[in-house]
Amino acid sequence: MTTAHTLGFPRIGAQRELKFAQEAFWRGDITEATLRETGSELRARHWALQKQAGLDFVSVGDFAWYDQVLNTLALLGALPGRFGFNAKELSLSDYYVAARGNPQHFAMEMTKWFDTNYHYLVPEWTADTSFNGGVDWLFEELAEAQAQGHNSKVTLVGPLTLLYLGKIKSGLTHKLDLLPKIIPAYQRLLARLQEQGLDWVQIDEPILTLDLDAAWLDAFVFSYHALVLQSPKILLASYFETVQDRAALLQSLPVAGVHLDLVRAPQQLDSLLQNWPQGRVLSAGVIDGRNIWRADLSALAVKLQAAQEKLGEQLWLAPSCSLLHVPVDLAAETALDEETRSWLAFATQKLVEVSALKSALNGNATDVAQEFLLADQAVASRRQSVRIHNPIVQKRLAHITAQDAERQSQFAERIRAQQQRFALPQFPTTSIGSFPQTRTIRQARAAYKRGGLTHLDYLEAMRAEIRHVVQQQEKLDIDVLVHGEPERNDMVEYFGEQLWGYGFTLNGWVQSYGSRCVKPPFIYGDVYRPEAMTVTWSEYAQSLTAKPMKGMLTGPVTMLQWSFVRDDQPRETTALQIALALRDEVCDLEKAGIGMIQIDEPAFREGLPLKQRDWASYLDWAVRAFKLSSAGVHDDTQIHTHMCYSEFNDILPWIAAMDADVITIETSRSDMELLDGFGEFAYPNDIGPGVYDIHSPRVPKVSEMQRLLQKARSVIPDARLWVNPDCGLKTRDWPETIAALENMVQAAKLLRATIAADDEEHQDCC
Repeated sequence: MTTAHTLGFPRIGAQRELKFAQEAFWRGDITEATLRETGSELRARHWALQKQAGLDFVSVGDFAWYDQVLNTLALLGALPGRFGFNAKELSLSDYYVAARGNPQHFAMEMTKWFDTNYHYLVPEWTADTSFNGGVDWLFEELAEAQAQGHNSKVTLVGPLTLLYLGKIKSGLTHKLDLLPKIIPAYQRLLARLQEQGLDWVQIDEPILTLDLDAAWLDAFVFSYHALVLQSPKILLASYFETVQDRAALLQSLPVAGVHLDLVRAPQQLDSLLQNWPQGRVLSAGVIDGRNIWRADLSALAVKLQAAQEKLGEQLWLAPSCSLLHVPVDLAAETALDEETRSWLAFATQKLVEVSALKSALNGNATDVAQEFLLADQAVASRRQSVRIHNPIVQKRLAHITAQDAERQSQFAERIRAQQQRFALPQFPTTSIGSFPQTRTIRQARAAYKRGGLTHLDYLEAMRAEIRHVVQQQEKLDIDVLVHGEPERNDMVEYFGEQLWGYGFTLNGWVQSYGSRCVKPPFIYGDVYRPEAMTVTWSEYAQSLTAKPMKGMLTGPVTMLQWSFVRDDQPRETTALQIALALRDEVCDLEKAGIGMIQIDEPAFREGLPLKQRDWASYLDWAVRAFKLSSAGVHDDTQIHTHMCYSEFNDILPWIAAMDADVITIETSRSDMELLDGFGEFAYPNDIGPGVYDIHSPRVPKVSEMQRLLQKARSVIPDARLWVNPDCGLKTRDWPETIAALENMVQAAKLLRATIAADDEEHQDCC
């Protein structure tokens, strides 16, 4: 009989219960015990959903108080030694210091989990890193599930993926130098799980999909031959790409099963089936764990017939990856129209889809006939709907030329015109866009949406906040201002709500990192901008000050990546449609007198394919989309972009090809490490490396920011160096924002004064 399972379930709760409990704990409003109770309630609820849906296992170990990588480090006792924590007595307060920092400690670096918008905490590897055991949280959670009568499968981040994703800080020449330490730690962990009565453990090794060298591939052979000696049966899970080129390696590993992502790489199934080891489980990830479209169950059942005939009960069914990346439950989406709603499936519904496929393959098709009928109807409805295609958009896209994606002049000529227009001081200061989103702002937006606030009252509430933001920036003496974005619920959702071809949800929350949740819109049709989206707000903000005011937009690649994207046409086509819509907005901002326009692309690196052979194709159209959105302005209009929480050094030629006049990047958590590549590459345009971490409540000292700026000066010429935070300030509160920005401006002014004094001394000497 075919087995149904999931690789993981969203941990945040359908109403973001974990988020609100976390933040209450951070404020001191609840105790650790109360926070733990919330976690237990969520786990119990999610296990019950999996069991009710008909899955054969519930997933244990997918729950995390902040991040699954951080949880794994806490489990192994491998948190960075610089924190000085007792690994075996780690409290949640200690755990959150590692994630968020405090006045005494910098937070751990954070970056994207492969090509997703989920952020993980980056392990820090040194010669002194130990794996001598830490918290018992995982074992306690397994005991909870067992006590509730569940057949459990534990999920773990694999040892090689954990090592690979970390950064060497000191004392090591290679991450694999830690292999002799980490494998015994995993052996102890697996033996303990076996003693606890666990039959199956899922070990996630998504780095198998990457371009690994021989040392890493050899490490898989050594590691898994060691791990199976005393362990539950191991399901080795890969996802996000094909492992077809790892067939020989996978066949050599003594694991009990392998999970394949057959959504991202369906072609690998037939190839790998040909020489599949007898008696080994093949977990077929056929339900999309990264997108929200309802599955074509009938088509999947047909495709899986050959696998079932070959494998029999060794065939397992699952989503392609953890359901962490999709919202929890469609049931709460009461505002969607019936047709659109019928096209969608969130995590809870995807459990049902997996179970329905299992029933059909096991010969119980009549039991799930209704589920298959609804799926057939949804697939047909979406294919035929008149909402999907817009001839005007398609015609315009067909007529764009290469010249449409080029500025009028080269950067050297543009920057002279911009310097003449804006007359900024050396090391100009600015922020990334958003300012604190207070409860008052959120309440006003919510009241307006539900009709409790008139349009005029809403307009005045947002204008009042813009006035406040502008006044505060002028008091701080920031050089280039922003309007603070009080009207925006999210940097993608806000625009999605105003574009044709986008849909949005009421409760479609997805975890981005920690307590930060986003509500991605979904793109169901051709994208078109019916009217201006930001011009009124930027124009009003500019009227309040003589200083330059940046217009703020989200770029086409990020609008694509941070949405649930239609899967019936190439992603490139959708990206270019978004670019044309944004191009119209950029030109309208320029006409309204906005001389600086920031087009944020934090997801540019995130969209990079995992296989290098596919990089050039993606990067070419991603660069083209950005330039198409930005190139319609005059030379003296300055185009900014922003990128964060990714590794950029391997794609710097393409970032340079985007030809933004100014790029701001997140660099403080890496202590300006990320900037080194820009210097080695001799990045040609202006750069603003972030001088403080906005994801931590910690307010850095002026001296710390000065030190970072001096490091930046060793890489970037003074004439091209800007000063700014790492990212937007939406999640911070006003007191810490003012304090941090005061220190930032002071650091820039002291640097100017130091250079002026040095220049004067040099002139006197000469």
